[in-house]
Amino acid sequence: MRPPLLIKNALRVATMDDAGTELAGADVLLKGRVILAVGKNLEAPDDAKVLDATGCVVLPGMINTHHHLCQTLTRATPGAQNAKLFDWLVYHYGVWRHLTPEYAALGAQVGLGELLLTGCTTSSDHTYLYPKGQTGLVDAQIEAARSLGIRFHATRGSMSVGSSKGGLPPDDCTQAEEEILKDGERLVKEHHDKGPYAMIQIGLAPCAPFSVSVELMKETAAQAKKWGVRMHTHLCETLDEEAYCLEKYQLRPIDFVESLGWLDSNVWLAHMVHVNDGEIKRLAKAKVGIAHCPSSNFRLGSGVPPVRKYLDDGVNVGLAVDGSASNDTSDMLGEARQALLSHRVKSGVGSMPARDVLRMATRGGAAVLGRDDLGQIAPGKAADLAIFDVNRLDYAGAAGDPVASLLFCGAGHRTKWTIVNGHVVVENGVLTNLDEGATTAKANAACLDLLKKAGAIA
Repeated sequence: MRPPLLIKNALRVATMDDAGTELAGADVLLKGRVILAVGKNLEAPDDAKVLDATGCVVLPGMINTHHHLCQTLTRATPGAQNAKLFDWLVYHYGVWRHLTPEYAALGAQVGLGELLLTGCTTSSDHTYLYPKGQTGLVDAQIEAARSLGIRFHATRGSMSVGSSKGGLPPDDCTQAEEEILKDGERLVKEHHDKGPYAMIQIGLAPCAPFSVSVELMKETAAQAKKWGVRMHTHLCETLDEEAYCLEKYQLRPIDFVESLGWLDSNVWLAHMVHVNDGEIKRLAKAKVGIAHCPSSNFRLGSGVPPVRKYLDDGVNVGLAVDGSASNDTSDMLGEARQALLSHRVKSGVGSMPARDVLRMATRGGAAVLGRDDLGQIAPGKAADLAIFDVNRLDYAGAAGDPVASLLFCGAGHRTKWTIVNGHVVVENGVLTNLDEGATTAKANAACLDLLKKAGAIA
């Protein structure tokens, strides 16, 4: 039985409750996987472990709502650094077709480790490319997540329409629909935890309208409802995608997915850049969630989504780092800063206050993933915390608002402590369950191997 854990004398505790309560000189008491109490001068049991949080800001653990962990092995890839989405994808398909379960696990260690270091305690993933003959990619990622101690929402992605059928990916990067559906069922039965404080959950995630069939989208929706799991896809990311849907289906992307049963409360969609006001109201009414990926949208020149309008109309929006070959990092606090800045350009300097961004990164992400046990510091919520030391030179002069300083200031985004499910998984800025040096060396070797096999480097 783990002893209680007391986070003591924090400079600020941003609870992210409905009132936006922030406490100065406060404590947080954890027992096992839950938060017991939040307040000042909490008494700790005699056997409690105490973390002195003097000079620190405490947030609920942040929640990453969209990622492609395998891509951490192909960051800054030569030949695709200046490409827009479709060209970027075609280039990378030639590299990713050489993925193995071992590389999937390694990519997960890199991406999830970086997320933990930057204050993220729950991450989703969207693995949609399965090279011919390779199985177990998602299983390998789940085991990596378990070893690191992060909450993980893995999705069984898919591509079923290859280039010979008018799709974007090469045929050897796609799978038959029967195989996709069967493996989705297996993953749900073997790994999905429906209970509170779940560490592993499974979703179903066809890649995008240009790489899957209408039949697969419909069958996925039926499966998801049958098994009580969420479903996910990319949508409205680029104008090229919009043109594709109009030409192929004579429908805008949102109209297209609605016709397939995908405008529902168990759905969350990545990107959602190119939408109109009427579509935003429909998304809000259907309670569809959105994974907002500001850095990736900038990196690929896709655009800036109308996030202020989404929030004002009641759409659930969470933050996401997206794949680490289109960002190219898994820095959750850095992603929050990017969101702060991007929407001041899009919709005005007053349109995106720091606390709205932090709320997206915590409460918003929890809502998008259907988790009412995450995203807040309150009794009964999951014992997931991100603790940042702001008593450093890069935060000097920001004492007037230490919570906002996390986004406005700070060169290094590592936490002092990250706590997941009551376990300290980052301590003094270092992962407790992963050798960073050895993992970095393995990842760089894997990167070179993949690029050589693809003929991208000699």
